[in-house]
Formats: sequence, structure tokens, C-alpha cells
Amino acid sequence: MSADATTAPRRILLAAPRGYCAGVDRAVQTVEHALDLYGAPVYVRKEIVHNKHVVEQLSERGAVFVDQETEVPEGAMVVFSAHGVSPAVHENAARRGLRTIDATCPLVTKVHVEARKFAEQGYTIVMIGHEGHEEVEGTTGEAPESIILVETAEDVDELEIDDPDRVAFITQTTLSVDETAGVIARLRERYPGIVSPKSDDICYATTNRQLAVKQLAAECDLVLVIGSKNSSNSNRLVDVTREHGTAAHLIDKASEVEEGWLAGVETIGITSGASAPEELVDELVEMFRARGAEEVTELRAIDEDVRFMLPKPIRVELTAAGAG
Repeated sequence: MSADATTAPRRILLAAPRGYCAGVDRAVQTVEHALDLYGAPVYVRKEIVHNKHVVEQLSERGAVFVDQETEVPEGAMVVFSAHGVSPAVHENAARRGLRTIDATCPLVTKVHVEARKFAEQGYTIVMIGHEGHEEVEGTTGEAPESIILVETAEDVDELEIDDPDRVAFITQTTLSVDETAGVIARLRERYPGIVSPKSDDICYATTNRQLAVKQLAAECDLVLVIGSKNSSNSNRLVDVTREHGTAAHLIDKASEVEEGWLAGVETIGITSGASAPEELVDELVEMFRARGAEEVTELRAIDEDVRFMLPKPIRVELTAAGAG
């Protein structure tokens, strides 16, 4: 955006909850503590969370991000990302003598456990998710012979399952709640006896942020979602907003706002994906304040108080160091 731009909304509404979820906070802290305790370099398989800003900050501190565990020098330390990894990755790491810290979100681990359980019980497992996403790859790796991936209700119509009376479903944790409900409904139509986990796989943070952005969409002319392009939950916030008839754009930071988006906008909504730090929201708000925005209000949909313990190796080391 040009420095001499003057267009600005009069009013800013901030969605709440927004930003970091408990799993992301745990994963980022895991890398930070690992760097403090063991020193650089600490290798990280894939992006620890899907946020460009977070990855850049950790890289500056000495984290080295690699695509595969086979790129990590033998005997070195590697952190597995919040999205989870397959058993094959753990096996590769063990063969290479890597010291591993698993920062997989506990809610993703829950889905892994469900996949193993259903596979052991002889079910064909339909996983609802996005092909190529790291979480889907990790979960599929738990039972590759038993899992079939679908993304849409139309995909369900194409399924061919040997035993239609023994089918289960699981889902990626960061999907659109409404879209996933439609896919599940189609699965139940085709396979009336289909079984499911005892509780939803879509995580509390994804659900809550989508609830909040629906409320935001009803009050705003435009919604800006702070998050990186490869962040599934951030993209879903844009989708949900647009489905409710409000313009929305995904941006990594304030400087990506385009002047044309602001024409005629009186009230702008701001939210952030579960892997976006709050400082990026603050920068965006300050940019609009500097341009003349008069009112900043938080629109709270629900309170969150979820916290996850750090991985055991980090907790043990912090306790030994007197910081636990």
C-alpha cells in the first residue's frame, strides 16, 4: 500500500477468539525452548506451524527448517511440526539416530489414534481433508492401506468400498465446519452404518474462529484475515466470510493490504488464523489508526481457556534447569 494513501475505514472490529491456538502456542514454544536449552542449530521438519512470520523469526534464532527428516545430519536434534508425522518418519529418524521432539498438536494425535483404532478393527476409513496437507499425510501414514481421502460431497459419490457395512470416517482438524457437515451428511446417506469418533475431529480453535468470523461478517463491509497462504484454517476463515456475503482477503501482514479493497468501506473486520501471532494484528490495527480509523472494538464470540503441556523432553529439561 502506498505511503500517501488516505482511504481508511472509520471503524475496526476485531474477532475474538483469533490467532494462536493452544497447539500452535505449544509448538512454537517447543522450538524456542529447544534453542534455549540446546543451542542452534535445532532442525525442524517442515514448517513448525503454517505462518511465514513465525518461521522467519525462528530461523533468525537458529532453527533450520527442512522438508524431510533425511536432510537432518545423523545424531542431530529435530522437532516434528504441529501437523504431525507418520510412523514412517519416526522410524527414519530412529534409524538415523536423531534426537526427536514431537510437537504434534494433541488434537492431531487424537485423530492418529482414531485412525489406528478403526484400522485395527477392520474398517475402511474415509478421511475428509485436503490432499497434500501435512496433517493429512501424517494421519494417512498411520493406516495407509485402510484410509481413503475425500474433499467434497461429490467425492463421496465416487467411492467404491468393498464392505459398505464396515466404514468409519475421520477428518482433518482445520476444515470448514459447515462444508464438512455436508460431506458427513452425504457419507451417512451412502453408508447408514458408518461409525465416527466419539467427538468431532475439527478442533475447538478452528470451530471457534469460524464462529467468530461469521459474527464479524454480519457487522462489516470487509474482513481481513491475517494468515499465510498455506494455512488451511486461515483460508477457511476467508471462505466462511465470503459464504456469508462479505468481502474477505487473506494477508500475511499489513503491507499487503491493497488500496482498492478499502473503497467505500466504513467498517472493517480483522481476524487471524490459528498460527498467526497477535503482533501482526497489532500492526494492521496501528496502520488503520494512523490513517484515521476512529474506533476499535472487539467482538467476542466465545472465551477460550485451552492449554497444552509442552512435550515431555522439554518439560524434563526445563525442570532440571530450574525453569519448570
